[in-house]
Amino acid sequence: MIKKRNYLLLLIYLFDIFEAMSHPRVSLEQWRTLQAVVEQGGFAQAAAHLHRSQSAVSYAVQRLQDNLGVSVLRIEGRRAVLTEAGEAVLRRARQLLRDAEALETLAHELKAGWEAEIRLVVDAAFPTEVLMEALQAFAPHDRGTRVLMQEVVLSGAMDALREGMADLVISAGIPETVLADELIEIEFVAVAHPDHPLHKQRKLLEFSDLRREMQIVIRDSGQYQVADHGWLESEHRWTVSSIDRALSTVSHGLGFAWLPHHRILPHLQSGQLKALPLSQGQTYSTHLYLSYAHPEHVGPAARLLTQHLQDAVIAFQSRVASTQYAIYT
Repeated sequence: MIKKRNYLLLLIYLFDIFEAMSHPRVSLEQWRTLQAVVEQGGFAQAAAHLHRSQSAVSYAVQRLQDNLGVSVLRIEGRRAVLTEAGEAVLRRARQLLRDAEALETLAHELKAGWEAEIRLVVDAAFPTEVLMEALQAFAPHDRGTRVLMQEVVLSGAMDALREGMADLVISAGIPETVLADELIEIEFVAVAHPDHPLHKQRKLLEFSDLRREMQIVIRDSGQYQVADHGWLESEHRWTVSSIDRALSTVSHGLGFAWLPHHRILPHLQSGQLKALPLSQGQTYSTHLYLSYAHPEHVGPAARLLTQHLQDAVIAFQSRVASTQYAIYT
């Protein structure tokens, strides 16, 4: 609540600066009156549209012209039309009025509890296409809410919650301090380039075979409770900072790794990667959970984005179920 009040005070302060900048002598109300005269076709029509007297409308336009020092209207028959100078200034004034209306709307939304921003922290294993689908659905209805998105690995999501740096979190694990709902299950597959020595053995592989080869591991982005994930018994390991970097490294024949199936599916289908024929442990699954940093103070924007995330996950799972999801051998 303090954050919202501070933001409202900032908006009011900026609006006052905007009004006072360079000491403008033409008010927003005068610009609105001029726009109404032009769009309605005359002073009488503008007066009816604005629910004001015709004399008040005429006075406002005259004051505007006096303050600008140029004539913005001329009378043609019974219609008031813009002069060349009037067309130039009203074109800019229309944008000014739109900006002022947007600012007022934002202030009203904030007063009603709509968040100024949502800090969204997402585990890197969450499918990008699902995230983008949810954000595309959210954007037309965001009412000016900014989304500050951060991608993390493993315990990085817990760090964001612990440090108060997140509002909505998709994490690879259940947070210790808040309740969470399961959002999606992610399958990881052991893969290597088709020309990798492991594929040359032409047999079911044991973990002893893997120990002699280089494993590509994705670094946990957390700082406090750094967690290893998956099998890590290889004598030779390279550590990278992201799933994309791991995918690129393995695709170039440098080692093997367990990677999210949805990320490597095109590479499996094209033959650029090949699943390792392990006797056991070829795949494993992890669950991603959705949680609020402050469940008792969840705003309408965060709830709306949550709904779009859940809908996008359901649509994604439906698409996956209707296609041949994987051929591992």
